[in-house]
Amino acid sequence: MGKKSQASGSTSRERFDRIYYALRERICLLEYEPGALLSEDDLAQQFGVSRTPLRRVLIRLESEGLVESQHGVGTFVTDVDTKTLADAYQFRLELASLIGRLSPLPRSLDDLSRMRQLAARGKRLAASPTMSEFARLNMDYCLELTAMIGNAPLKETVQRLFFLVIRVWIKTLEGDRLKREAEVFRHEIEAILSALEIGDLESAGYLHRTHLSMSFARLRDYAASKEMNTADDSADGAAAELQEPAIRA
Repeated sequence: MGKKSQASGSTSRERFDRIYYALRERICLLEYEPGALLSEDDLAQQFGVSRTPLRRVLIRLESEGLVESQHGVGTFVTDVDTKTLADAYQFRLELASLIGRLSPLPRSLDDLSRMRQLAARGKRLAASPTMSEFARLNMDYCLELTAMIGNAPLKETVQRLFFLVIRVWIKTLEGDRLKREAEVFRHEIEAILSALEIGDLESAGYLHRTHLSMSFARLRDYAASKEMNTADDSADGAAAELQEPAIRA
């Protein structure tokens, strides 16, 4: 009886994890865009489960800020406003340096092998960047980097903040920006791999913090540039409207 209950619990946990990771990935890859309604009936049918375990997954996603449940309406994918984004990045910067200092876990040969595989993917991405591969590599890299964190609350918080903001980052990858960011990302992975290969976990954390700081600065520059372009377009439109009567005359 005890073995049966244990097996049942394991199956239930595996099912929960399977649905949770799948929905989190879809949200972060923008397959479910901000504002999208997540139908419990459709999702339950997709995953072959009842609505009960699905609701447990949605409750966790809501606690992580990825979805929002509106009573009597449904569950929607959230968006991240400017203040939330800035607050999350500032918190990530404070936590990054702790990655290699707060109960870090030494990297095994298997761990280093996975990091080398990520570095190889980063090199291929830089040579031929796509938004989907950039996002997937980002997620895999985050999970591998946080695998070295021995402090459970720190690990959970770092991952949670990453998955909260990755969608915003991906939405900015347009045109030449994608290629530039892919090249920068490649160098970050290679630098941290070098630190891990000599067992310098503390440096790995500080390197990650440095790249986080620079990426946020680039993100702010991008946002400022977009606002400026929008303002210029509005000004051009207003000028055209002012000129239009004279042209008609």
